Amino acid sequence: MDSLGNYHFANIPSGDYQIRVVSLGLKTVTKNVPLKQNEQLALDFELKENENELNEVVVSGTLKAVRRLESAVPVEVYSTVFFKKNPTATIYEALQNVNGVRPQLNCGVCNTGDIHINGLESPYTSVMIDGMLIVSSLSTVYGLSGIPNSLVERIEIVKGPASSLYGSEAVGGLINIITKSPINAPLFSVDVFTTSYLETNVDVGAKFNIAKRATSLLGLNYYNYGQTIDNDKDGFTDVTAQNRISLFNKWNFTRPQNRLFTIAVRGLYEDRWGDDVRWEKKYRGGDKIYGESIYTKRGELIGSYQLPNTEKLMLSFSGTMHFQDSRYGTTSYIANQKIAFVQLTWDKKIHNNDLLAGIASRYTYYDDNTPSTAIATENNPEKTWLPGIFLQDEITFSDKHKILLGMRYDYNSIHGNIFTPRFAYKVKFNDNNILRLNAGTGFRVVNLFTEDHAALTGSREVVIANNLNPEKSINANLNYIMKIHFENGAFIGIETSAFYTRFSNKIVSDYETDPNKIIYDNIDGYALSQGISCNTDINFTNGLKFILGATYMDVSNVENGIKTRPFLTQNFTTTWSISYKMNPINLSIDYTGNLYSPMKLSLLSDTDPRNPNSPWYSIQNIQFTFLGWKHFEVYGGIKNLLNLLPNKIIRS
Repeated sequence: MDSLGNYHFANIPSGDYQIRVVSLGLKTVTKNVPLKQNEQLALDFELKENENELNEVVVSGTLKAVRRLESAVPVEVYSTVFFKKNPTATIYEALQNVNGVRPQLNCGVCNTGDIHINGLESPYTSVMIDGMLIVSSLSTVYGLSGIPNSLVERIEIVKGPASSLYGSEAVGGLINIITKSPINAPLFSVDVFTTSYLETNVDVGAKFNIAKRATSLLGLNYYNYGQTIDNDKDGFTDVTAQNRISLFNKWNFTRPQNRLFTIAVRGLYEDRWGDDVRWEKKYRGGDKIYGESIYTKRGELIGSYQLPNTEKLMLSFSGTMHFQDSRYGTTSYIANQKIAFVQLTWDKKIHNNDLLAGIASRYTYYDDNTPSTAIATENNPEKTWLPGIFLQDEITFSDKHKILLGMRYDYNSIHGNIFTPRFAYKVKFNDNNILRLNAGTGFRVVNLFTEDHAALTGSREVVIANNLNPEKSINANLNYIMKIHFENGAFIGIETSAFYTRFSNKIVSDYETDPNKIIYDNIDGYALSQGISCNTDINFTNGLKFILGATYMDVSNVENGIKTRPFLTQNFTTTWSISYKMNPINLSIDYTGNLYSPMKLSLLSDTDPRNPNSPWYSIQNIQFTFLGWKHFEVYGGIKNLLNLLPNKIIRS
């Protein structure tokens, strides 16, 4: 095989042969080939997307490649086919149609947001590219922007405890963005779309090789929205103006015995602003016309290198630099964060024990112009070391029973010892019925100003009642998969999960004691996130496909025996994707959407006339894709079919 993925066979005797091509996420293709002596044949294989994602190979659950149905840890897999049904400018937006995952816009002025999984806010979820942590603290708000969608192979989501492998911050789960291998990627790809609001997104991907044993994948993402729209006529922007460019470059190197060596870099620059429609950049940071303006610069390096050893030793490393210059009227927030991470893992199978051991270390440097990094009048950047060691053993007792035991020890240079155990049990009744139980603990150190946008903006005074202690949690997840195959080729897949997370020391924001303040403190009690979710995948032989999901959850804070519901958390959500392929005319129709139950909202005062609960709301989209040209697709559609718009905002 050469660096472009072309295979050559030589010196094959005459006879009848069968060639089978298998690729992750694509349907297997088999061809019967009669071959004569010294005959040369050129064979082309056109691989189509696999409509059934249940048998994907995943890596996020156990830090090693394994077929999804064989993993003791439940992992949800979403390929690019899923996200093409409703194209978006960022992965952050793309996740809106994943059951149990809700992107939340925290600021309608500057457009910052986070990702909620099963009711838990973004800081409780680790976000990674190719298994390397990219989002933490400061970059939680922006880390999911600017990743070129054209370079994404799939997204793996683990809902539940993952701290024993991925560190103390993976309390609620993780999102792992798997990028395409340069070897398997197309030579060139481009995806461009624009909307009636003149929101324009461009994704470009290209593959090339510089040396015989090196193949590179280059991706460019450009996003621009520069309109000043004020449909409710209140004098303030309805949608944030943004200008963003991101460049991603990944290299794969061919080595003896197929040992892995891959390295990737990404750079991002973003400029966004919003608020008074009269605002211009010349008013930035001043008090003449109010505006919120954010400049962001970000760089990332990730890589993996398999050591030249008889044992399977993998060295992984990553580094991120994030600089943010923000102006909220006359309030400035200037922050600088650097994170370096290195990890060495040893993968060994001994009889029925599949072992994974590792040592890791992370260094975090954080500095800003707020009191959080100052002692008296002197600047005091936060410098944190987090070395750790972990061990995992997946024990196979039989074809039906498998147990995973894991534990991790970290030492935080500020908060001391952190111990996070993990347990998983899988029982495979048969090929179509699988039950999994996962349990573990989590630990998270909070950086208030970088994680809660409300602490920096708005008219409320920020009050930190006491020294904030690290949060701790206990997690459990019960997962059941059932597959039903019909004689005519139709298929139904059902996956149901029950989840439970209990927090101690959870940090909560109090908006109600004083309408002019946000008061932060550790909860005097505990917090719960519990519920049940179900995903259903239905494939018919006539080209009709349903992907349906629903989640019911109970999220609450309990203090002094009193149970209260936190703000901006729904009890029920459902998502759907209904697709129909009309092969005779090469047309595909995709209808996607979601529905959310009411959420508790914060009011300005007792006299605020707004409803303290949001209404039921739904975002629905329809798209038509023409597939009649080779190597080209043309798509168009309508987003937000119900024309859902927020009510006029009351400002103080």
